[in-house]
Amino acid sequence: MNLDEYKKIVDNLTPKENKSKNALVAFFTGGAVGVFAEIIVTILLHCFGVSRSESYLWTCVIVIFLSCLSTSLGFFDNLVTKAKAGLIIPTTGFAHSVTSAALDYKRDGLITGIGANVFKLAGSVIIYGILSAFFFAILGVIFYG
Repeated sequence: MNLDEYKKIVDNLTPKENKSKNALVAFFTGGAVGVFAEIIVTILLHCFGVSRSESYLWTCVIVIFLSCLSTSLGFFDNLVTKAKAGLIIPTTGFAHSVTSAALDYKRDGLITGIGANVFKLAGSVIIYGILSAFFFAILGVIFYG
């Protein structure tokens, strides 16, 4: 059996994902996270009298906290398998990646474990976010002065 035959067998036996279903699930899950955040903003604005900018700040803190808590309790990954990219693309996914890396390396100590590895997953997001922001800022200066 050569490599091409092997690849055909693997392709035939690999379960196929329904990409359109996954996209719809991710879309509605991400929308539900947005609606949840908007409810928190509204509650903070109207019930607690917090200013609009502070309510956005506290909403981010609450959503990040809930993501980190669900990661540390062990059920965030189960939610992601059902919700797909709707939970891993926004802020919740970034918080999950940092928390899961910290939990994975906590046994190695604060410096060589958590400190050295906490951004192992999130580091690429940070670096490419900075690079793309720099690139788009240059484009903005070129085209809009």
